[in-house]
Amino acid sequence: MGDPMTDGQPSSDRRAAELSELARRHLWMHFTRLGAYAEAEVPTIVRGEGCYLWDARGKRYLDALSGLFTVQLGHGRRDLAEVAGRQAAELAYFPIWSYAHPPAVELATKLAQLAPGDLNRVFFTSGGSEAVESAWKLARQYFRAVGQPQRYKVIAREVAYHGTSLGALALTGVTGLRTPYEPLTPGAAHVPNTNRFRHPLGDDEKAFCDWLITATEHRILFEGPETVAAVFAEPVQNAGGCLTPPADYFPRLRDLCDRYGILLVSDEVICAYGRLGTMFGAERYGFLPDMITTAKGLTSGYSPLGAVICRDRIAEPFLSGTASFLHGFTFGGHPVSCAVGLRNLELFAEEDVLGNVARHTEGFRERLEALRDLPIVGDVRGEGYFFALELVADPDTKQTFSREECETLLRGFLSPRLYDAGLICRTDDRGDPVVVLSPPLVAGDAELDRIGETLRTVLAEAWTVMRED
Repeated sequence: MGDPMTDGQPSSDRRAAELSELARRHLWMHFTRLGAYAEAEVPTIVRGEGCYLWDARGKRYLDALSGLFTVQLGHGRRDLAEVAGRQAAELAYFPIWSYAHPPAVELATKLAQLAPGDLNRVFFTSGGSEAVESAWKLARQYFRAVGQPQRYKVIAREVAYHGTSLGALALTGVTGLRTPYEPLTPGAAHVPNTNRFRHPLGDDEKAFCDWLITATEHRILFEGPETVAAVFAEPVQNAGGCLTPPADYFPRLRDLCDRYGILLVSDEVICAYGRLGTMFGAERYGFLPDMITTAKGLTSGYSPLGAVICRDRIAEPFLSGTASFLHGFTFGGHPVSCAVGLRNLELFAEEDVLGNVARHTEGFRERLEALRDLPIVGDVRGEGYFFALELVADPDTKQTFSREECETLLRGFLSPRLYDAGLICRTDDRGDPVVVLSPPLVAGDAELDRIGETLRTVLAEAWTVMRED
């Protein structure tokens, strides 16, 4: 047996240090302040099993974010990995440009069966930003094809995140993400989101919904209804912290779009595939969109894949003659990804994954609601296995933290402290400061208990730290 110690360090520690140094030198991490790791070690995750992850030093963490709202069925699933291996051995790659292959055909058929109404056409992408970008392009070309070429504008909601490509970024309503890349793709406008926490009508469900729909209609009229192609909205908006809609919001938004001949796109890159307790978020809120954009949980993260699922009428102009949707991606509909996606969706049924979410949603909510006795917890909101806690400086007035205080609270204390406590979740201040939780859909009582217990300890410490400052 070899000596597990090298230069006075366990081999795992030495390997972790090596990986960290190489990452600092060569790896450009996404949405990351690289300077934060000029001296600090880069966290390196090496293994996953179920709801848990292990880093290069052997420490275990509860993944309460599902990677990034993605790993629905949990980590370390050999059944999904084996599907990928078998497909790669049979047909590792071939494009779906004028060709088909069985995994793409079978997955498209499965999605059409699962999607609500007549959403029967599936356009595959490699991920979520590409799906949103594709939906906007499809809306533009669709209206050209039906004789309304002046319809090119889109409406999204303030603080909403829809992706990073220039079109998807134009839809994104987060100022800080947009500014470095302006001017963006022209044609995007924004309306209020469904955050009722501090809104004067927030406690009146009907009045708040009336205000939201009226504001959206005013924007449509301001832009000129004949120029608007689509409205994009997440069933539960992620950025800003799990903003849930008031009752009747989406059915009324559907009616508003119909009144002005506008397409309604449900951006479900996060909300689809069980995250809200239903296969699609649109089902949870009782509306039929013209398109659904998806990615993430479609494969539980075991291989990259996204999709735009469209109603039959959207495809009709492209079904005859020389017409085609002039758009595509090299890896859209990748055979390995499609094979993994198909098996992933089959496992949803075989393992009653939606049932697990339904059985635990209220218990998850109750564990988080119990944290309201901590003065730093101002609001708890969400649905299914997708919740956020909004943090406040004053629980009585709902006063938020300043930008400088947010920096101290989120990046200076909460992010590293939660990680040290073995809980991976997301601290975010694209709106007001929140902690976002999105555990794998296979999580049970043990995992939900640990989430609640860890948050109680760390948030209580955070309140003390912020009071001292």
